[in-house]
Amino acid sequence: MTRRLKPGIQVMQKKGLYYTLDSDKRPVQFKPWLGDSFSFLYDFIMRKSVFPKKFGGDMQKHYQALTQELAGAHKKQVLELGTGSGSAVHFLPPDNQYTGSDISAGLLKQAVKRFEEAGFPEPEFYVVSADDLPFDDHTIELCLCILSLNFFPDAEKVFQEVERVLVTEGVFLCSVPVPERNELQSTINGTLYSESELEKICCEHGLNYQPIPCENGALLYFRAIKAGD
Repeated sequence: MTRRLKPGIQVMQKKGLYYTLDSDKRPVQFKPWLGDSFSFLYDFIMRKSVFPKKFGGDMQKHYQALTQELAGAHKKQVLELGTGSGSAVHFLPPDNQYTGSDISAGLLKQAVKRFEEAGFPEPEFYVVSADDLPFDDHTIELCLCILSLNFFPDAEKVFQEVERVLVTEGVFLCSVPVPERNELQSTINGTLYSESELEKICCEHGLNYQPIPCENGALLYFRAIKAGD
């Protein structure tokens, strides 16, 4: 079983992951910021370095805020952009139909194990870029983007894709570092957008921006709801 794909998209499955195929029927490959051979270090780096030293935040508070926000999310078609090693098992109820996406096959292999152990029904994982999703229009009810948006080269294209795949009144839930909350003045990888810039991008792509009250270091939490026609 595969999620509903755009017309003409072909995929292959290998070791629990789906890969889109190029015009020569070869799997599309990407170069992740953390090489796949080092993906086993990801959780350690996040816990010991990124959260306390880069974000000036608390990982448990992060999970608590997202758990509270998603407490009412049940039996939905869920897509996550930048799945990483599968941290969503800590805050997403396991009765949802989950689809994970990331350019790192190494991280997704860790996520496969976590989601299976957490009891999610037939989760699927795709090695794809967030700015060129293979999924069909209007098929996703909840899209997650947790600590990943700053790593995507073109946020405009990502939001364009989010609006395309979401159903009307579908929800985009995001947590991302923003420069105005970076009190440590630490160097945070990727491209940082201010809250006002993110709100503007949401508005330009038919998404109603709603901030989520949570003070956790450099992190901003918000939801954006796809407007009706």
